[in-house]
Formats: sequence, C-alpha cells, structure tokens
Amino acid sequence: MRNKIKKLHLWLGLSSGLIVFIVSITGCLYVFKDEFQNYFRSELIHHREANFEQKAILPLREMEAMVVQQAAENYPLHWVEIPMDKTLSYKFHYYESNPNAWNYFDELVIYKTVYVNPFSGKVLGVEDEKHGFFNIVKFIHWSLLLKSEWGTYIIGIPILIFVFLLITGIILWWPKNKNARKQRFSFQWKNGKSWKRKNYDLHSILGFYASIVALIISITGLYYAFFVVQAAIYFVFSGGSTQLPNFDHIQTKAPIELRTASTIDKIAAKVEQVYPNASTYTIDLGHPHLDEHEHENFSIFVKELGHSYHINHSLIFDENSGELLHTHAHKDKNLGEKAIAANYDIHVGSIFGLPTKILAFFASLICASLPITGFMIWYGRRKKRK
Repeated sequence: MRNKIKKLHLWLGLSSGLIVFIVSITGCLYVFKDEFQNYFRSELIHHREANFEQKAILPLREMEAMVVQQAAENYPLHWVEIPMDKTLSYKFHYYESNPNAWNYFDELVIYKTVYVNPFSGKVLGVEDEKHGFFNIVKFIHWSLLLKSEWGTYIIGIPILIFVFLLITGIILWWPKNKNARKQRFSFQWKNGKSWKRKNYDLHSILGFYASIVALIISITGLYYAFFVVQAAIYFVFSGGSTQLPNFDHIQTKAPIELRTASTIDKIAAKVEQVYPNASTYTIDLGHPHLDEHEHENFSIFVKELGHSYHINHSLIFDENSGELLHTHAHKDKNLGEKAIAANYDIHVGSIFGLPTKILAFFASLICASLPITGFMIWYGRRKKRK
C-alpha cells in the first residue's frame, strides 16, 4: 500500500506541479497586498483637509456628481466605500465586466478606485486596479487570467490534487520506527550529505511542517472553485443546515415619492449611528445611480475591522424613505455564516493580522518549493537508474 501511495504521490505531483507552483507563488505575493498599497497610496488614503472637524461632509449624491465630472469615465460609478475615520478619503469604484469574454483583460472591462476628499469633493487620485500588480497577481492565482467562470476549475482541480498530495505526503513522511523519528523532524546535514539528501529533506521536512497550514489554505481556496466545498463548510459549521438565511422578503415599501437626493445620506448617517466603531461600510451606487441598484433589497455591508472581513454586519434599508428595516449583526449569525465570512481572511492569512499573514506567507513559499524539490527527487532517481 505504501508503494502504491508513493507512486500516486509521484505522478499526481508531476502532473499538477506547475499549477501548484504558480498558485502558491502568487498567493505568497498577494499576502501583503494591503501593507504595500497602504504605504504607496498613503497620499491618496489620507485627504489631509485642514480643520476638517469644523467642516461638513458633502452630500453623497453631490460628491458622486463631482467624481463623475472629474474622472470623466464612460462608465457609471458602481459603489462607494466610506471610512468611519473621517481623516481618510472616500473610495469610489468603477467596475464593469463582460460575461462573454474568455480572458481576464477582456472580462474585466474597467476596475478603478477613485480617492476623494469628502469635504471638498476633490479627486485626489485614480488607481487603475485592472492593470495593477496585485489584481493581476490575484487573477493569475484565481483563474490563470482566464474567464472566471471556468478558469477557477483549471486552478481548482490541481489544488484538489494538491490536498491529496499533502495527505499522502504526511503518510509517506511518517517515521516507521523511533530511530527514523529524529531524522524526519530536523535536518541532519553535518556529515557532508549529498545534494540529493538535502533536497529530499527540504521536500519532506519542510512539507511536513507546512502541511497543516497548507491544508487550511488549500481547502479555503477550493471554496472559491467548487460550490460543494462552500456547501460542505456551511453544513459542518452550522450543525447540518443547508440553507443560508434569506432576507429577500424584506423589501422597500414606502412610495417612491419619498425618495430625495438626501435619502442616501440619511442611510449613511444611520449606519454610522448603529456601528460607530466599525472600520468602513459600502453603499452600492447602482447603475447609474441609487435608483437602479442591483440587489433584491437595499443592503449595506459594514466591515468591523480594518485588517479583515470576517466580522461584518449587514443592514437593510427602505431605499425610498431611508428607514432601517433590518439589522443582521455578526453576533446574531450562526457558526456556519461566521465560517463563510472568515473564509477569505483565513485563506490570505489576515484573520489575526500580521502574525497569521507571516504564517501564510511562509507556508505558501514552502508550497511553491514542493513541486520543485519533488521534481528534483524524481529526476535524481531517474538519472541514477539510467
């Protein structure tokens, strides 16, 4: 059985190694995206308005019109991200996709972030996310820059194989006796070991130490490729439930005559009243305006922490009157919902901030090395047999 597992481990590793390397190295690069962007975009993120405490923030509809005029894009604004910390700029986003495209650059028609001083309406800068380094890295990781609808499967299948390789790797690594145990846990390179032995140790020992974190990262990555993984995670953590809570029945009831230009500001003010200690909240501006939003009901996404998304809340408003109809707070969610909400943060390592990011970075780096060291083991043995 061990020999059969070894052969499976070898040939599946050789067949999926290139994809695993690409996914791991791009994941490694993406881990510290926020830190790099916050550093290089510092002048845009902080508006530095003098005496802003004594000034009023512009109405959102007025600010939206000023952004449209200054940015001069051919597409409507999609959503705005509003920080609770009023020393920070508002972020307006342009986003359009083409469902008939076959690759990333055609599928993503436009994706831009506009940084705006909320007190003056001045555009501080526009970042082209579509052609930005980290977004391209993300979509190489996500779909090899192919159409998301099927590109995720091209990534997902090799990662599914990689999960099997991690499990079989642990089985093959497991020491047969006490004498072998010491060698399996640490490098024994003092006596001039050959490069083949060193390479084997790099593959097996590093692979073992990274295996638990690598399994967690891989499974949370499979969440985005296969719906069955999403359903399984929710099923397990919710205690057997198969249906997420649905709030589509909560709809706007007030007559449209009650809607004014200030309705959206009334909604924003209520969000900040309910969650004053949150980090940011997002309002869908619709296509082209609030009048034609894309959702069944007018919901606002509130992000509690600056470094992660896993603690979040949603509020549903009457879009005509601005009345708060329903609040779905993090504390009210079942464990399945919380697991789903935490999936992205676990995957990129941001769940507990910098420590888990460092852990995810090194685990991804080791995962990127495994196809290389594994190939060298196979090549060395093949050469020896010849």
